[in-house]
Amino acid sequence: MDDLERAIIVSFDQSGGVDSVLKSQAIVFCQHIKEAPTICRLCVEKLRFCQIVQVQFWCLQTLHEAIRAKYSSISSEEKDFIKKSVFSIACYDEDCGGLLAGPPFIKNKLAQVIVTLIYFEYPLIWPSVFVDFLPHLSKGGVVIDMFCRVLNALDDELISLDYPRRSEEVAVAGQVKDAMRQQCVPQIVRACYDILSMYRNSDSEICAAVLDTLRRYISWIDISLIANDVFLPFLFELMLFDGIPEQFRGAAAGCVLAVVSKRMDPQSKLSLLKNVQISRVFGLVSDNSDSELASRVASLLTGYAVEVLECSKRLTEETKGTSFELLDEVLPSVFYIMQNCEVDTAFSIVQFFSGYVSAMKSLSPLTEKRLYHVSQILEVIRSQIRYDPIYRDNLDTLDKIGKEEEDRMVEYRKDFFVLLRSIGRVAPDITQAFIRNSLDAAVTSSGGNIEEVEAALSLLYALGESLNEETIRSGKGLLSDLVPKLLASRFPCHSNRVVALVYLDTITRYAKFVQENTQYIPMLLTAFLDERGIHHPNINVSRRASYLFMRVVKSLKSNLVPFIETILQSLQDIVAQFTNVDYSLKALSASEDGSHIFEAIGILIGMEDVPVERQSGYLSSLLTPLCHQVEGLLLNSEILTIEEAPGKIATIQQVIMAINALSKGFSERLVTASRPGIGLMFKKTLDVLLQILVVYPKIEPLRSKVMSFIHRMVDTLGASVFPYLPKALEQLLAEIEPKEMASFLLLLNQIICKFNKLAHDVLEELFPAIAGRIFSIIIPMEAIASGPGANTEEIREIQELQQTLYTFLYDIATHDLSSVFLSPKSRHYLDQLMQLLLCTACNHQDILVRKACVQIFIRLIKDWCGRPHEEKVPGFQKFMIEGFATNCCLYSVLDRSFEFRDANTLILFGEIVLAQKIMYEKFGDDFLNFLSKGFLTMHCPQHLVEQYCQKLQGGDIKSLKSSYRSLIENLRLQQNGSLVFR
Repeated sequence: MDDLERAIIVSFDQSGGVDSVLKSQAIVFCQHIKEAPTICRLCVEKLRFCQIVQVQFWCLQTLHEAIRAKYSSISSEEKDFIKKSVFSIACYDEDCGGLLAGPPFIKNKLAQVIVTLIYFEYPLIWPSVFVDFLPHLSKGGVVIDMFCRVLNALDDELISLDYPRRSEEVAVAGQVKDAMRQQCVPQIVRACYDILSMYRNSDSEICAAVLDTLRRYISWIDISLIANDVFLPFLFELMLFDGIPEQFRGAAAGCVLAVVSKRMDPQSKLSLLKNVQISRVFGLVSDNSDSELASRVASLLTGYAVEVLECSKRLTEETKGTSFELLDEVLPSVFYIMQNCEVDTAFSIVQFFSGYVSAMKSLSPLTEKRLYHVSQILEVIRSQIRYDPIYRDNLDTLDKIGKEEEDRMVEYRKDFFVLLRSIGRVAPDITQAFIRNSLDAAVTSSGGNIEEVEAALSLLYALGESLNEETIRSGKGLLSDLVPKLLASRFPCHSNRVVALVYLDTITRYAKFVQENTQYIPMLLTAFLDERGIHHPNINVSRRASYLFMRVVKSLKSNLVPFIETILQSLQDIVAQFTNVDYSLKALSASEDGSHIFEAIGILIGMEDVPVERQSGYLSSLLTPLCHQVEGLLLNSEILTIEEAPGKIATIQQVIMAINALSKGFSERLVTASRPGIGLMFKKTLDVLLQILVVYPKIEPLRSKVMSFIHRMVDTLGASVFPYLPKALEQLLAEIEPKEMASFLLLLNQIICKFNKLAHDVLEELFPAIAGRIFSIIIPMEAIASGPGANTEEIREIQELQQTLYTFLYDIATHDLSSVFLSPKSRHYLDQLMQLLLCTACNHQDILVRKACVQIFIRLIKDWCGRPHEEKVPGFQKFMIEGFATNCCLYSVLDRSFEFRDANTLILFGEIVLAQKIMYEKFGDDFLNFLSKGFLTMHCPQHLVEQYCQKLQGGDIKSLKSSYRSLIENLRLQQNGSLVFR
């Protein structure tokens, strides 16, 4: 062993037993040898005589790299030497054939070297490479194997379209294929046939290798070389002969699949598909569906079916019949494969059947055989959407594995449900009968197979998406008997979460049928109220049932009035969860979504169809214990332990949510006009809940819930809520945190928009405190920088507050409440407010926010400015002319970031022009003179300034916008760059 061999062995060592310094030295030494001018000859000599695998690999790798990187600089003699040497090794010459006895990766590397030479030299320099190989195949399996590896490497490295290629590689691949077609492809195919015939009974492994290689080339060689009266029957013979190994037979199936997948014109393709006589192998998939052979034949049959279907799309109407006959022939086997075999991932079940169903639309009426095929497709859909039983427990408890499987199946099912609806349109009777039978089988199943029941219900649910509301209401087709049967069903597996959930979703989807057929209302209510729904033992199911029940109540409404007593009685225990004092967090978690029940009850008892006495009684029986519970908790607030406090706070939250949800069923007209006694109950409730802010002024979750209830009462009680607002808003504001401020402003926005000028006194009292808190948070503006590191939660909260603030200010200005800004206590903040609005109007990133600020200024001009020289707010006119007109109307528009091609920016521009028009109307010549001087100072052409001033004094706003835009664009050209705001 010489130094190079030792260095190579050390450099390849992965055992960890070699010193790292020595290994680094060995790598450097090997790299140095690679740079030698005689490296190629050195590698060839090593390959001839050295039997060390690491050395062989290093030499082949080095040869490969040298040829790829230095081919143009290698001499002709050197190239000839390399070619002859590696070719003789590959052909198993006696003096250099030891390498072919090595491991597969060595032979693959040798094949890669030969393919690199082919890349550079075939066909112009080395035209005989393939033909020269053929005589050596008689030496036996070792050379045949090497020849297959060379062809495979050629496909991998150059020809196959499965890998991205550079343009020059694509060009070389085209030259190689053209030359091979003319020169050697027929001989190679003939050689493959001879090898298969000779070795079929003695060396199945080499035969399988030959077939796998041939399969790669069928896509671009002359198809008649394979699809003829000799070779194609021979491939079928190999597939059908059970005396040879499955790997060999499966490789033959792969070749036939390549034949049927060959790209051809549709008429020739149809003839080929017909001549294949695919029915000869139908029996192979049913013999042993788990075998490798069955898997390969399954891929063949599904691939054949896809090709027939694709072919039919491109045929004329006269010739389509043959393709559909071929489809009719193969489809039973395809159905069997989908139900019993592992389907090739390259085959899309949904895509294939969607294409088939689409083709069926042109075949009307459908024959009995095709209707049968449609029913089989429905069977496949049902089998594909079924959950695997191995996930049954995971799905029931919804652990991590169950959640992942549920999410996966939701996504996976989407396409199958689209396919189901397509079939429903092509063959509605078959589809509905199939779903009916599926559900019947599920209902009557003694074992109550969970997956079968869930799939049947999911099919019925999915079908509803394709039915219009009128069809569901009238109960046409299967619904007239299926919905009642569904409502009466109690599956043995109803306790399972997935079955219960899809059952509830399905009866909700078809609830409109019950709305039209009111005799089934008791059955619908029972399904929701018993252990199938709200009283289901699984908390996730009962929560979902509560929500769905609320939706059903909304849709049925007055139809449910006769059943209110029954419903309330059934829900007593659920309601009681909110009136039992229990400070245990675990106990409370079960009722987290119980507010849906209260919303449903509120809708039921809040209807005017309910007699006033009964309505008052129902509401009192619900509100009184809830309010007593809150009062009791507040009364005992000081004697609770630290451990009890979180549970108590959670209980109060739950009660507020319940009352809030309950109130949603009562309209403002009912509680204030027709039945004021009901309104009085809610006012008393509001009194109680506002005490929470006194006892727990700093508990954010409770403050949030109370604020939400005030929102609700503003809508429900209308103007009669006003006596409660000052104290409530004052208490909320007193202890408010920055992150709560946005929510508080939203409440004020609601009050402003609902009551307009009536909100003046409340706002006037609160605004100074609001302004003080807000300006302490969002000023200075640098705190809201948009640069790196600004995307923190705190910054996002400030940005959200800022957005809400602009809406708040806009609502004040546009609801005739701008005098609030001028009250004695608020004037202290007026300058800060104006500067904030101006800065935002000029440079805020959100164009819509800038527009809102400009609109605020427009409204303030109208409110605060009368005739020229009449100044209601000292300094405001000067600020608007020198500040707003200069910075917003001029400099911000001149900035290159003001993009006229943007639709929102154009709207902002229109508001800015309108603001100038109004300023002229209010400020007269003072504004006009200032503006003219400003333009002339910036060297704006005199005629443009005069034109603009004329338009400003006229009445055409559209013409004014056009004139101002021309003026701005002219100034931009003169400035030749952005202006900085002054």
